[in-house]
Amino acid sequence: MRQTIVAGNWKMNGSKEMVNTLILGILQGMPYIESQVIVCVPYPYLSQVESLTTHSQLQVGAQNLNANPFGAFTGEVSANMIKDFGAKYVIIGHSERRTLYGESDTIIAEKVKIALENDLTPLFCIGELLEERKTGKTETVVARQVNAVIDKVGIESFKNIIIAYEPVWAIGTGVTATPQQAQTTHAYIRSLLAQNDVNIAQSVHILYGGSMNPNNAKELIACEDIDGGLIGGASLKSDDFLSICKAG
Repeated sequence: MRQTIVAGNWKMNGSKEMVNTLILGILQGMPYIESQVIVCVPYPYLSQVESLTTHSQLQVGAQNLNANPFGAFTGEVSANMIKDFGAKYVIIGHSERRTLYGESDTIIAEKVKIALENDLTPLFCIGELLEERKTGKTETVVARQVNAVIDKVGIESFKNIIIAYEPVWAIGTGVTATPQQAQTTHAYIRSLLAQNDVNIAQSVHILYGGSMNPNNAKELIACEDIDGGLIGGASLKSDDFLSICKAG
């Protein structure tokens, strides 16, 4: 039985006051949560969140990393910098990184490799555009994205990778894949992994990342192959986020 994982992706949102209020609100609800809970925060707030979450069950992640360990890469952040603030997770391959910043499957696979080498657990994001879904290319797209990482790091590495399926057409739009649509794609992703190793395929957590909210979380997480959520907007309100965490 895979434990439910709920990860909040704050994206480029926050202030010191907001972070303090949000984290303290989440911590108040943590004693009643059975799910594993992660918050992926903007780089400037990693230190603040590290201080607030010390000795708690709330785990911390970053939203991206640079594949280089150090050097002349102005504005970038390395895996070691992220680890320096107690973070254990990092989002890699989010659709916004793919579409807005041109990160290819090759770049993303390299970032997954670097994260693993530095003992960070990648929250590895995959998903199709609306046009790709309309033209029946969902499976082709997610297979390409998954196989790029398998080719780079091997199937064994997926023991330490969390996958997040995020249909791009459902991110921040308020439109959510139906539980059946999401389950079908999650099952397909698991079948891709099973082609390489059945046991690993059954153990990998596959989160849903497309406008999950307190109203639809329970029905989505109840699906056989949906193991939790990567939450955007709803992770910015402690009550909403905790409601989703309780759905698992």
